Amino acid sequence: MSALPIDPSAYAGEPQTARRGGIGMPINVNLELTDHCNIKCPMCSQSLRDDAHGAPKRFMSWATWRTLLMGLEDMDEEVHLCPHWLGEPTIHPEFDAFLEYAFTINEDFRLFREFKLHTNAVVFDGDRAQRLIDLALLAGGDPPCFRTLHFSIDAFSAASYRKTKGADRRDQVFQNVERFLRLRTKLGARAPLAHLAFVVQPDNFHEAGDFLHHWQCLLDELGLPLDVCFDWPSGPNDAVYFRPLNCGDQDEADRLHRPGCQTLGLVGQDAPERLRAAESF
Repeated sequence: MSALPIDPSAYAGEPQTARRGGIGMPINVNLELTDHCNIKCPMCSQSLRDDAHGAPKRFMSWATWRTLLMGLEDMDEEVHLCPHWLGEPTIHPEFDAFLEYAFTINEDFRLFREFKLHTNAVVFDGDRAQRLIDLALLAGGDPPCFRTLHFSIDAFSAASYRKTKGADRRDQVFQNVERFLRLRTKLGARAPLAHLAFVVQPDNFHEAGDFLHHWQCLLDELGLPLDVCFDWPSGPNDAVYFRPLNCGDQDEADRLHRPGCQTLGLVGQDAPERLRAAESF
């Protein structure tokens, strides 16, 4: 296994805090590195306007990142951290340095107990895959601190990808995710888990089965267990999950989602019209 070129002494002057005991339910904290994105998904409000949060889009500064991380030490709850909301975090110019810093100063889980990353996997080459696996090894924990990578893929064919993601990046994304899974297996690591997302919508619902079959075959080849879910996964394995589209006509989106999940064998004929996991929103 490779080792990150991290010198912990570089952050020796950072404030140190006692390990958090974890009072009550964990709290999810999203610290959005950027509201810029490199694709234009029609389903995402970020792609529909120039001011995703009512202000010009921007990248978080180093000073803000450090201040926000230090602010987590005062929280009584167990913190689950995600550097994402509307934008694509991996396009931040200092993405790698930001994550390295966060994990290096998180000794004994002082700031956060769980970390998850959402990405469209467009800017996700072999070096980045290696670095994220190394960070998971550095973080340690049982269960792992760096728990999951949510890959927003949402299509199987190039044509459907173009419609649902607004870009011609299908082959690049599949290659990047496949390389990550192969590299993690080669290194003998189990974290971060890969959650492969497919948001069911009119332009892609017809190929949900092909999407599932593709990733099932790869995980079988690698000898890895795979969960298949009708909403956000929460188990200990890699997962393919089929979420309903959140939109203005939610009833229509649910009517498209439910039969697709029935066809895949994820729910029975007596399933409720609205399928949601307990962790959903």
